[in-house]
Amino acid sequence: MRRRGPRWRRARMSGMGGRPEDFSVPSSPEEEPDLSAREHRRLRLRRRGRRAYIRSVYFLPSMATLGNAVCGFGAIYIAATASADFSLAAYLVFAAMIFDALDGRLARFARHTTDFGGQLDSLADIISFGAAPAMVALRLLKMQGPNFDSRIAQLIWAIGALYLSCAAIRLARFNVSNQHGEQHHFSFLGLPSPGAAGAVAALILMQQQLARDNLVLLSQISLGFLPFVLLGCGLLMISQIRYPHLVNRYLRGKRSIGRLILVLSLVLLLVVAHQYTLGVGTLTYAAWGPVAWIIWRMRRMLVRPITPTPGAEKSA
Repeated sequence: MRRRGPRWRRARMSGMGGRPEDFSVPSSPEEEPDLSAREHRRLRLRRRGRRAYIRSVYFLPSMATLGNAVCGFGAIYIAATASADFSLAAYLVFAAMIFDALDGRLARFARHTTDFGGQLDSLADIISFGAAPAMVALRLLKMQGPNFDSRIAQLIWAIGALYLSCAAIRLARFNVSNQHGEQHHFSFLGLPSPGAAGAVAALILMQQQLARDNLVLLSQISLGFLPFVLLGCGLLMISQIRYPHLVNRYLRGKRSIGRLILVLSLVLLLVVAHQYTLGVGTLTYAAWGPVAWIIWRMRRMLVRPITPTPGAEKSA
């Protein structure tokens, strides 16, 4: 057997800290198991550390999704109390929208978008964007609205139930046709459930602010307009109308200076009067789809060539 030289002993004493040439070529076959075991142990420890980090990153999207559900449950609880603060309930719906936007970003950041995360996200959305807006709107109409007839009260309850059903259908349809990746999310088929919930919650915020500003007439008008918004947003969620994804389509990548100034103006309006800005903005987005569809149909009718009916020339 060959004698082990000082080079091998220096690499053995310093662990894996020696130079690559100190242990790349062992001096005898007996040295190979020792060095390979050390190398395997080092790689195993490194893999364990990486897996622990990845598990901690994958944990964050689920926590954001559960935060979405907790905010929706909090909005329902606040609206159900005797001294309900409807502004706080509406703010919790918007907080759920923030958590809903974060969980997808965190999942794509961790490169771990799974079907489990999609199903959990839809279950949280049915609480925050289905049950919570309908519950808050119905409680607001019951506590601060006029004394409705029993049939009208039942009709308003049916509108709330229809909104919840449409939100469930919308989310089920999204689960079936959903594809992972940012490139598949530049538009939505039907009004997205966060957009519908945002329109209802923003109208409630605006109505509460009008009441605090002693604008009683406008407050009552917006309160009477609330059932129609609830019904319209519910039907738009299950419609075949396309809605753009504002962030992915209009805010990502290189944009013009005019668009930058527009976004800056909207941010300043949010700082100055966020209740009115959110109300007008979300209602405009909800009405965007039907208005764009009507304009598209009118243009198509105008540019359609007029074909003469058969036999018209003969009769002439």
